[in-house]
Amino acid sequence: MQALYVVIPVVCIFTIAYRYYSAFIAAKVLVLDDSRVTPAHTKYDGANYHPMSRWVLFGHHFAAIAGAGPLVGPVLAAQFGYAPGLLWLVGGCVLCGAVHDSMSLWASTRLGGRSLAEIARTQIGPVAGTTGAVAILFILIVALAGLGIAVVNALAESAWSAFTIGMTIPIGLAMGFHMFVFRKGKIREATVMGVILIFAAVVFGRTFAESPWGHYLVMSRHQVTAAMAIYAFAASVLPMWMLLTPRGYLSTFMKIGTIAFLAIGVVVVNPTLQAPAFSSFIHGGGPIIPGPLYPFVFITIACGAISGFHSLISTGTTPKMVDKESDIRPIGYAGMLCEGFVGVMALIAATALHPGDYFAINTSAPVFASLGIPAVNLATLQSQVGEIVTARPGGAVSLAVGMAQIFSGLPGMRGLMAYWYHFAIMFEALFILTTIDSGTRVGRFLVQEFGGRAWSKLAEPEWLPGSLGATAFMVLAWGYFIWTGNINTIWPLFGIANQLLGAVALAVATTILINIGRTKYTWVTLAPLCFLSVTTMTAGYMSIRDNFWPLAVGPNADTHVQGYVLSISTAIMMVCCVIILVSAGRRWVMVLSGRTSTLELAEA
Repeated sequence: MQALYVVIPVVCIFTIAYRYYSAFIAAKVLVLDDSRVTPAHTKYDGANYHPMSRWVLFGHHFAAIAGAGPLVGPVLAAQFGYAPGLLWLVGGCVLCGAVHDSMSLWASTRLGGRSLAEIARTQIGPVAGTTGAVAILFILIVALAGLGIAVVNALAESAWSAFTIGMTIPIGLAMGFHMFVFRKGKIREATVMGVILIFAAVVFGRTFAESPWGHYLVMSRHQVTAAMAIYAFAASVLPMWMLLTPRGYLSTFMKIGTIAFLAIGVVVVNPTLQAPAFSSFIHGGGPIIPGPLYPFVFITIACGAISGFHSLISTGTTPKMVDKESDIRPIGYAGMLCEGFVGVMALIAATALHPGDYFAINTSAPVFASLGIPAVNLATLQSQVGEIVTARPGGAVSLAVGMAQIFSGLPGMRGLMAYWYHFAIMFEALFILTTIDSGTRVGRFLVQEFGGRAWSKLAEPEWLPGSLGATAFMVLAWGYFIWTGNINTIWPLFGIANQLLGAVALAVATTILINIGRTKYTWVTLAPLCFLSVTTMTAGYMSIRDNFWPLAVGPNADTHVQGYVLSISTAIMMVCCVIILVSAGRRWVMVLSGRTSTLELAEA
């Protein structure tokens, strides 16, 4: 299969979906109305509630939602071949993910920027609200760990990559002060400055890495984890305009620009997809994903098709900055389509590698040797990128190699593969870190909101001790999972957590439509809800039975604690999801039978 035969149909499908399906949802289901004043104006505080232009907010939102999922998930799922991942990325994105994101953003904007847990409480009931708060917080911690471990594996032992990524922080700060303090409204100036400095960081990163100072940036996995935690803590506490928004805006330029350039590279180079349509591992026994095609491909490719994590951003930072309701359609629906396209590009880059090279990078040396699949171009690729890439599981490294291979195939690009590889690593890390800092900030709001029920002072977002304590809790929690886990345990747990949260958000959205009397449109959210909840529950049960519980009771005593934590964590998330789904179903029956009245979707 030539890559060109994949890219063109996908672009056409996404274009048609945005033009017609998103327009139907905006006009008939959401009934977007620009005469309604958004929370960014009614609650303006200059820090969290702050109206942003459509394109700047699109940049922040896309940067926040597009983390490791659309990059790492499709790469790991390439174990099953290119066809299963491609079908789920396209169909899931159009019918599930983009609907999920739009509904969540619309509901929170109408309800004053409330979190998903608070929306569940007001729309379903107090039991769902309390359970939702616990489940969402727990799932968010696991999700951030799943996203973070990919960047840890990619940056460990690489001074060049660490320098490039580290420089994005002062560049983001400079952009924030330029756009919002020194030269207010001069977004283009800040954009040009930021893009130039980012490319300079990539180019001069090699010089720094080879200098006497370079060894200070050669960090172990644990050191990268600590550095990432410190950054996330600072980004979560600082005002949005100072670091998080401009850095997200800048990274979006890099993300969209890189994906567009990758698409051009795919069209020009037109690589052959070396992976089969369906591999021999579709029935299980794969070295990367420990399970069969169904249901594991649907939890491995999470964010590129549908992601519950997006509902936290769509009911967290983004609704507090929506200028007018019509902005919800391009930010919510189109933002998810862009992420789906990112996933397709990642899948192409990974499957363009020979299967032997792909498995040599994404598995340990003993596991790869047991597969009996020969490496083809691995030695040459490794020499060209200038780093050891074998036995670097997690998907990020193999994706960077695949992207660099395509870029270096363009006219005039030969001999630059090392630069393209590190540019790709920077591109991936930007995706992930902007999700982690936004997710940590959302988690901080959730902790304060939930804790405020016991002590009202804690619920005040601008109370410094409360915000610092809530942020520290979040960082230490997701940092623990990264510190003690690996990609083979954390990523399945992340996928289950992420998709369970997506089911919760779709259940809340369905309840809202029933509550406000738009029952005839509930199929828009109910159909993906049914598929997602059944599939993810099945994956959760199979993961506990076949993967997590054997670690707890197996002969290796070192894995017992880890096995118990993984098993109990998965079970808790599943039970919480069931409670919320049952509570939502009860609410549907009561409204449809006339035993309770409908509700207005407006801030109380």
